[in-house]
Amino acid sequence: MAYQATKAALRRLVSAGVVPGVSYAFIDGDRVESGQIGQAALVPTAEPLRAGMTYDLASLTKVVGTLSVTLQLLAAGRLRLTDPVTTWLPAFGDDRVTIQHLLTHTSGITGYIPNRNQLNASELTRALLGLHVGPTFNGKMVYADVNYIFMGWIIEKILGEPVQVAVQKRVLTPLGMTHSTFTPTDPHACVPTAITPNRGLVRGAVHDPKGYVLQRRCGSAGLFSTVDDLVRFCQAYCHPERVAAVLPPTWVRRLVADWTPTGQAGRSLGWALTATQWPTAHRVLWHSGFTGTYLVIDPQTAQAMVFLTNRVHPVAPNLPYLDQRNAVIGTYLAEKTTI
Repeated sequence: MAYQATKAALRRLVSAGVVPGVSYAFIDGDRVESGQIGQAALVPTAEPLRAGMTYDLASLTKVVGTLSVTLQLLAAGRLRLTDPVTTWLPAFGDDRVTIQHLLTHTSGITGYIPNRNQLNASELTRALLGLHVGPTFNGKMVYADVNYIFMGWIIEKILGEPVQVAVQKRVLTPLGMTHSTFTPTDPHACVPTAITPNRGLVRGAVHDPKGYVLQRRCGSAGLFSTVDDLVRFCQAYCHPERVAAVLPPTWVRRLVADWTPTGQAGRSLGWALTATQWPTAHRVLWHSGFTGTYLVIDPQTAQAMVFLTNRVHPVAPNLPYLDQRNAVIGTYLAEKTTI
């Protein structure tokens, strides 16, 4: 297991100054190669990236945490894809939107919330539930955090505890993801994210503004984790029968299907879909996070890549990163076919 071209692409990201540093792992069944390149921080002083540092996963929270609990509830019959959101969140008020719409980002929920980042948790909750359904409903995939914020609240209604508490108990702890948490206790073990006008250098606290306000009740962001813990998660995804109580095998195996209403939007439940040609053409799961995090999982070949950067350090949004990140993923998918 070498992945020389992919590792060279990662080194270029750092040497070109696109990101301060990268932590990575390549997974081939039970074999794992991991490492880190570059810096954990550039400001206020340069700080080398150390093995085992914790990253703010941003939207990887959706698939690692919220989706995993959702799959458990689906498998147990406590939730159905066809359930209207209003069954669980009557204040939302539009009974056309279902659980499946939320999970595939085809809900069409949209709208502007004035001064959103200045609202407190109860005000933000009311504002989000007051959003409307726009013209993209049921026809177009439009990625939006609100879908997984709603899913978190639905999980809370069913289980009687905040979504982040449920994720810790039902996913992180049973999978042995011992360095994964929503509440880091040591900021210096965390890779810092952006410098913001109101909060200064964000380190060891969630970067996402909605997650920062909603805290334990946010299902779209807030999880912190390490390369090694995410390796455990990816390996569990490739062999869900080993952890059937956490990742229901029947549901996990069905995730390589396009679950959008049209069946043609390249989106599963939670995950985005791409393709690889080896050993035969088949779909691969992927998801990214705004802070510079990325997972690629090929359940058919039991291969995966964990890709963690602090893309928003010191400032967001760092748009040049996006194309180069996608190029790295393309290099990986091409290279893994030759391993």
